[in-house]
Amino acid sequence: MLYVIALAGFTSEYPQASSDTVVILGDSLSAGYGLHADEGWVTLLTHRMVSSGYGQTIVNASVSGETTTGGLSRIPRLLNLHHPKVVVLELGANDALRGLPPQSIEDNLVAIGQLVLSSGARLLLVGAPLPTNYGIEYASSVSVAYRHAAHRLRASLVPSLIAGIETDEKNFQADHLHPVAAVQMQILDNIWLYLKPLLRKSSAAAGSSNGR
Repeated sequence: MLYVIALAGFTSEYPQASSDTVVILGDSLSAGYGLHADEGWVTLLTHRMVSSGYGQTIVNASVSGETTTGGLSRIPRLLNLHHPKVVVLELGANDALRGLPPQSIEDNLVAIGQLVLSSGARLLLVGAPLPTNYGIEYASSVSVAYRHAAHRLRASLVPSLIAGIETDEKNFQADHLHPVAAVQMQILDNIWLYLKPLLRKSSAAAGSSNGR
């Protein structure tokens, strides 16, 4: 799934970032699996950005079932097409659900992040913890992979997409993996804390805040 919220003029020059676009590169957790189109955290993000005076266009390039390998194959085209100022990288959960080595997850996240940073965009990594039935040791190794990737890239990291909701079954759909609509705002709050410092307010909003 790829959809653009708001309109933006795309340019062809690469690698210099040239718009105020934010690209969300994620999996079903960001694509809004099992939710109506207006219920996912990415849609809620657009409303918050507008109400807070941020003028960026959001491109949701999230795909259900996406892995870090798939994200690595798609990111060059996304950068070339949209020239984002910020990329939110929410991948790795599907790799982990398949039991792939945490080191592979880390290395793919770093490879994606390096391409993002070399394009001139800012990067935000998002961690997605595993269900407890995957074992504490493996789940811990995956969490460490996110932290190591963020350290290697010197990028901000949202430690857990589902912080504050993970312990209550009613917060998840019948598959016990995908959060319900009622907790999407909490997910947004988890991300917003780290995303906001990477954003830039529109010139009109900035001027207004300066009393102009």
